[in-house]
Amino acid sequence: MKYIVFTLIFAFIMQFRIVSYSASIVEVYLIDQLDEERGYCIDIRGYKHRAKVNRGLQAHTCYSYQGGVAVDQGFDRSKIIKSEFFMPNFLVCMTASVLQKNFQLTLSKCDKNIKQMFKLGVDKKIRPTIAPKLCLTIAQGSPKKGGGGTPVHQIRTLRLDICSDQLSKFQIWGIRG
Repeated sequence: MKYIVFTLIFAFIMQFRIVSYSASIVEVYLIDQLDEERGYCIDIRGYKHRAKVNRGLQAHTCYSYQGGVAVDQGFDRSKIIKSEFFMPNFLVCMTASVLQKNFQLTLSKCDKNIKQMFKLGVDKKIRPTIAPKLCLTIAQGSPKKGGGGTPVHQIRTLRLDICSDQLSKFQIWGIRG
């Protein structure tokens, strides 16, 4: 009997933890919608649960128009505040393997590595803490067409670039969820 009561209490507590944890999932989106009325979000290449973490990150049409934050666009808000862009559905962190202009971001197991530390500043730019002159930047030019959506989703390259006023529309980010 005690075992059953303990199990029920444990299950109740775990259910509460999962609900409160999932409430902190947010998408990271570009403030300027550019050419995509649904906006661009940081996204893992691949499709939702089948996303391929080894293929890195891209800017993709935000899925929130479908009613929620997609698993391959979901970040833990509490970790962002601590300069870690953690994607809990895949247990990986955004990583700048190379801290130079034009290099794309990867994903890797979170290990508190300095290359995984990014700050979302008061200016709404996302910078590697070790290289504050670089900003997370969506590529200029025309987007590629995605594989789904109506209208068809848009995809752009996501990379590091020099922070500048001229690139602000490609470098200013928000979080929502």
